[in-house]
Amino acid sequence: MSSTNFVLAIDQGTTNTKALLVTADGRVLHQASVPNTVTYPQPGWAEQSATALVDGVRQVIAQVVAKAGASTIVAVAISNQRESIVVWDAATGEPIGPCIIWQCRRSAPKCEFLRAAGHADAIERKTGLALDPLFPAAKIAWLLDNVSGARARAERGELRVGTVDSWLLWSLTNGAVHATDHSNASRTQLFDTAALQWDADLANLFDVPLSMLPEVRSSDSNFGHLAEGATALPAGIPIHAMIGDSHAALFGHGVRTPGAVKATYGTGTSLMMLTGERVLSSHGISSTIAWSQNGQPVHALEGNISVSGQSAAFMAEMLGLTDAAALSELAESVPNSNGVSFVPALVGLGAPYWRSDARGTLTGMSLGTKPAHLARAAIEAIAFQVADVFSAMQRDITVRLAELRADGGASQNGFLMQFQADVLGRPVTTGGAPEVSALGAAALAFAGLGIATSTVPETKRYIPTISENDRAAHLFRWHGAMAQTLHTQPRTGTNGGELS
Repeated sequence: MSSTNFVLAIDQGTTNTKALLVTADGRVLHQASVPNTVTYPQPGWAEQSATALVDGVRQVIAQVVAKAGASTIVAVAISNQRESIVVWDAATGEPIGPCIIWQCRRSAPKCEFLRAAGHADAIERKTGLALDPLFPAAKIAWLLDNVSGARARAERGELRVGTVDSWLLWSLTNGAVHATDHSNASRTQLFDTAALQWDADLANLFDVPLSMLPEVRSSDSNFGHLAEGATALPAGIPIHAMIGDSHAALFGHGVRTPGAVKATYGTGTSLMMLTGERVLSSHGISSTIAWSQNGQPVHALEGNISVSGQSAAFMAEMLGLTDAAALSELAESVPNSNGVSFVPALVGLGAPYWRSDARGTLTGMSLGTKPAHLARAAIEAIAFQVADVFSAMQRDITVRLAELRADGGASQNGFLMQFQADVLGRPVTTGGAPEVSALGAAALAFAGLGIATSTVPETKRYIPTISENDRAAHLFRWHGAMAQTLHTQPRTGTNGGELS
């Protein structure tokens, strides 16, 4: 196959939908992006238009094709926002409701009902996931119970459900294929990650008919072919990889063995590391499938932070600033936060706390508090949350975690990355391109086509610059604020202080 062949990688995220034309050596020749709208119809609810997500994909494909043509595109790859679900009519392909996204907490009552009934431990043993509204199973049940006639239609086999990858695949193949990959299936809380199959007992607990669910395939599979008129691309081009965006980023970093942790900084932040065999966490971290190739799963541990980069945008708006970049500039104008801490539990807390009832707090303010201190506290909060998850991962495994590999938009913020290294007490390296999820999906597609690829090169390395005492003081302040948020007492010492 000629070196001039390209993969068109679709990165369907929460905030933006992107398309990148990628070479086998990881170069991006053309790209396009459109913003996505998230609506919050009630406190704790978050949703998007399912049809708008497909329209956005078609728009970015059309923009790239207009720049580059389509004759050398040999495959399409998809990386997607995870834990977001769509239910649609099997005959018409029309969604029956919104895309309920991963941040949404509307299914919390269902999760609490299952917890009170004593099912949480069994669910976690099978799926590796804590019982939490983040995950799709309870969201699917909510849609079936709250859209008129939906449950009866589902039980008659008239409805289909999927995470965003499945929804895009169905749409781009004009309903010819209903499938997902192991990485996305492992995030649904309906998939037994040891048996590698949908689980009837889990489906019964969550009231989700098995007939709705997609076929599960390897991440590097040929999932189907673009239908005539589905996009600006010619019909027949294969969709040769599908993978969750965080998993794709780990693949894009070239991580293939345990010991390295990557963090994808986006609306939320996902930390992930390979474990070799399946490992169930004792410290609030999820067990998941990173990806699968040729039917063989690769297992991982992951910690999901619900609000990280979004917390900077939130605080920027509160302070009347134009954007997160302006917030960071303001934050750098002061040497510290003057004792202020911001816990951005704006949609609850994910790993390692898993408290859907938590809400955001500002602590430590005084008459000396200035807007710059609030700005700095918001930037620091991103790093502190990552440090909590990193520390929990370290306690779950015996291998010392030597560094953090960072990607995503906020990884280009040197101020944040330096503070991240300081509070971790570990080096932080950033990749040569912020779009590592798309590049990872493209690399997976190239691998499925039998083409060797290059990984994203490291471009900058941040070394810790503060003393252990200063690091411990930072973390103690943070965990004091976290204790107030959770209405508990601060612990002696800190999570981060346990790293060595």
